[in-house]
Amino acid sequence: MAEFGVRDMSSPLRRALMRRPGKSLAAADTAAWHYGAGFDAETAIGQYAQFATLVEQAGTEIVWIEDKGDGLADGMFTQDPVLMTPHGAVLLRPGKAMRRKEVALHEAACKKAGIPLLGQIDGFGTVEGGDAIWLDAETLLIGRGLRTNDEGIAQLATILAAQGVDVLSYDLPLWNGDDACFHLSSIVSPVRRDLALVFAPLLPVALYQILQEWGISLLEAPAEEFRASKGTSLQVLALKPGQIVMLSGYPETRGVLEAAGCTVQSFDGDALCVACEGGPTGLVSALHRG
Repeated sequence: MAEFGVRDMSSPLRRALMRRPGKSLAAADTAAWHYGAGFDAETAIGQYAQFATLVEQAGTEIVWIEDKGDGLADGMFTQDPVLMTPHGAVLLRPGKAMRRKEVALHEAACKKAGIPLLGQIDGFGTVEGGDAIWLDAETLLIGRGLRTNDEGIAQLATILAAQGVDVLSYDLPLWNGDDACFHLSSIVSPVRRDLALVFAPLLPVALYQILQEWGISLLEAPAEEFRASKGTSLQVLALKPGQIVMLSGYPETRGVLEAAGCTVQSFDGDALCVACEGGPTGLVSALHRG
C-alpha cells in the first residue's frame, strides 16, 4: 500500500513529487515567465541537481515528473499544483495561468503513485500550494493574494471540511506587484512544529497572533538578505524537524537558524531560485511526512 499524508511542514519528508528542469526551462521565454536578470537555464539545471541530491541523501523517496519539452518552464516548482492532506491529494488551479496545464501532470503522477484524489479546484477559483501551510492534521493556513483567491479558498475549505480540516485564511500584502510570485510561504517557513522562520514586517497581524497562540516561536529573517533574494532566503525546506535546506549565500539567515539549533545544508540557487522567484520549499511537493 502506498504511503501518503501530510499533517505538518517539518516531520521527516518520506516521499516527494519533483520534476527536473530540462528542455522546457532551456527554451523558456524569460519575459513571459517573469524570470530575472540572473537567469541562466544551464546553470539553473545544474543547481537543481545539487538540490535533488540533498533531498535524496535525506532518505526521501522521489516520485519524478519528467520534463519532456512540454513548455511548462515553471514545472520544477511542484509545490503549487497539488496539495497533499492527511487523507489524499487535492488538485489545485494555479493563479499563474501559464501553469495550469501542470495540474494534469500531477493528477497522472498521483494516480500512478497510488495517492487518492479528494477533489479539484475549478471554475474561477485559484489556489497555489505555496499559499498553504499545515499547522496540524486539522488546521490549514492559507494566504489570500494574487495567486490564491476567495473562490479557490472556498472550494478548498469545502473539500477539506469533509475530512475534518479547518481552513484559516489571511490576506497577503501586495509587496512587489502583480507579476511577482508572493505566497504565504514567502513570509513563513516552519522548521519545527514549534519554530518558524518569518519576515515579520509582512506578516498579517491575525496570522502573527495565531502563530503565537499555537506556541510557535518566530525567528526573524534578516531583512537585507530577504530583500536581496526576493524572499527566497526565507523559503527554507525542512527535511526533518530542524534539518534544513536553504540557499547558499545568505550567512546571516543561516546563522539565525543555526543559533536556534537547526542543522543547515545549502545549495547554489541564484539562477534557479532567485531568478525564477521560488525557493527550496517550492521545488518539492510533499506526498508523505511522518
